[in-house]
Amino acid sequence: MKPIISASACVSELAGPRPPVLLDVRWQLGGPHGRLDYEAGHLPGAVFVDLDAELAGPAGDGGRHPLPDPEEFGAVMRRAGVGRDSSVIVYDGGQGWAAARAWWLLRWTGHRDVRVLDGGLAAWTGELSKEVPSPAEGDFVPAPGALPLLDADGAAALARSGLLLDARAAERYRGDVEPMDRVGGHIPGAVSAPTAENTGPDGLFLPAERLAARFSGLGATGGAGDVGVYCGSGVSGAHQVLALEIAGVPSALYAGSWSEWTRDESHPVATGPDPQ
Repeated sequence: MKPIISASACVSELAGPRPPVLLDVRWQLGGPHGRLDYEAGHLPGAVFVDLDAELAGPAGDGGRHPLPDPEEFGAVMRRAGVGRDSSVIVYDGGQGWAAARAWWLLRWTGHRDVRVLDGGLAAWTGELSKEVPSPAEGDFVPAPGALPLLDADGAAALARSGLLLDARAAERYRGDVEPMDRVGGHIPGAVSAPTAENTGPDGLFLPAERLAARFSGLGATGGAGDVGVYCGSGVSGAHQVLALEIAGVPSALYAGSWSEWTRDESHPVATGPDPQ
């Protein structure tokens, strides 16, 4: 199953005999709360999920967006109507980061039938609704570990022995600027691969063959060994993992990412351009 779905295909599935569960995960880093956008209009039947409060645990030593407690995440998904056998489609405002975070969490906790709406709400041409649904309780039970996950030591090792991609903007990778965390730069040995280059000007993911060519140029292919991804706090990195899956390249997410890495002052920091 492809991990993304077009807006037109989503319309068809919603009109079918077993419509998917829709999750609205609109979110902006440092921006207004996504709930306000949801209340102004959302895909009919969509349930709002709060990235900061429900797709992440409390900020701390694990970073700005550490993984949520699996049982608490499962309860959120059940309240949203997600069942063991549900088809789930997640969307955000169009950037794709938040939707990819929800996709990754569902996949990591064992749900197989989950896709991201390609282009998010910006790609939707149908009517919107202000009605807040009350779905029947789902029966999804999380079983963490279905996707590979890195900790700080694993990320450091992969940067030495495999390929660790840094999904942040190039200027943050180089250490020119650092708007969020204690120090700028990157994990030594990591390769710069900004998430923004996964999509075209229309906000849609690049075709699979173009993504495969992009990642192959960075050293990642379907059979080239271990690939890992990190970002600032584990959100845009999930988008990179999603893009890699579209390209046919399995990868692991370092969920704590730079915000966790830099909390430990013993962790080395590299600056400057990508050595490649």
